[in-house]
Amino acid sequence: LAQAVFSRSILATLAPEYFNLENMKTLMQEESIKVPKGVKITIKSKKVEVTGKHGTLSRDFKHMPIELWKTKNGLVRARMYFAKSKQLSMLRSVCSHIQNLFEGVEKQFEYRMRLVYAHFPINANVTNGGKTVEIRNFLGEKLVRVINMLPGVKVEKSASTKDELIITGPDIELTSQSAALIHQSCLVKKKDIRKFLDGIYVSSHGAIEA
Repeated sequence: LAQAVFSRSILATLAPEYFNLENMKTLMQEESIKVPKGVKITIKSKKVEVTGKHGTLSRDFKHMPIELWKTKNGLVRARMYFAKSKQLSMLRSVCSHIQNLFEGVEKQFEYRMRLVYAHFPINANVTNGGKTVEIRNFLGEKLVRVINMLPGVKVEKSASTKDELIITGPDIELTSQSAALIHQSCLVKKKDIRKFLDGIYVSSHGAIEA
């Protein structure tokens, strides 16, 4: 026994990476998330479908080496076996994605964007029933920038605040991507962006409080 302990200590000295806590595998780790009232969830083969008052959203987690199921007491559980510390982080990620699905069908997400200009006023018109926004006079250009919203996302001009756009939708990824498309359409080219700050920027975002 003494010889085994001695040889182990020598190995630990020569190859410390084998005894690093990060390289040690956890036998089993589990995370859970509560299903809100008024929201229906179905899980089949790691494909999650959530239904609420703002529609139905789905997400596929088949690429992740986890177990995913719904319990009888209204919890969604995610479990992982023999994973290293960095791999365990995907458990919390899965729960965060599902939480975003819950908030989307329950409250919807909102992104507020401000039109920023120093000299030439940016003119934004919402057309096609809130599915398209047209941007004119950016840095005095004659070009009309047309941005189509992604499926399920709507855009409108703020009634209370001047030069503000409000983007809403149940899917956080499609809503944030629509806001990014508007921002990317108004980027200043071939000028010093520290001086030319014109553009359309996200001022606030989050779930709409019911």
